[in-house]
Amino acid sequence: MTFCTKQALAKQLRLYFVCGTTDASDLVATVKTALLCGVTCFQFREKGKDALYGDEKEAMARTLHRLCREAGVPFIVNDDVDLALAIDADGIHVGQDDLPAKQVRERLGPDKWLGVSVHTMEEVRTALPFADYVGIGPIHETQSKLDAGQVRGTELIQQVRRHHPLLPIVGIGGIRPEHVPAIMADGADGVAVISAIASAPDVATATRRFACL
Repeated sequence: MTFCTKQALAKQLRLYFVCGTTDASDLVATVKTALLCGVTCFQFREKGKDALYGDEKEAMARTLHRLCREAGVPFIVNDDVDLALAIDADGIHVGQDDLPAKQVRERLGPDKWLGVSVHTMEEVRTALPFADYVGIGPIHETQSKLDAGQVRGTELIQQVRRHHPLLPIVGIGGIRPEHVPAIMADGADGVAVISAIASAPDVATATRRFACL
């Protein structure tokens, strides 16, 4: 990825909304509103006991992909490489317990985004040859991901930024609007948000609070 492309990608990560049907009572309406109110990237993360599978999951992904395309916002699929390829998503995001980044990149090819969740510098080094950006967290305590791991603040973000000044970084985990300035000052290019938007009584207002920062 070129320097200019890394810069452009970093800008697209500024307000990264992550959501699935188990996070929002009406996922399509929630995503549509969030896109209108300033989300710059969207990840379809369909996890949990009542999550969609098979044809229903693909149908939802296609609907959300269309909304993102109409809004000019990148559409990322969490973990499911087959789905990402089937609907021609803009990219995929994987965690440490998912398919290794090397194998995902081999399947995706060079032109789609690959994001990798990392928790240590060793995981960063392993991801670097294949990832276009990394997600680092949890910054704060979160209920949205039961497997999120130990809260670690922005320590790793600061380390990664020092060692890899051009690598796009997203902070995730329990992030509220008031947290964003410090997270960005410590080296993140953007923040990934789930419940602060998806569970908000007013999705539009919640999204705009993040977007105006």
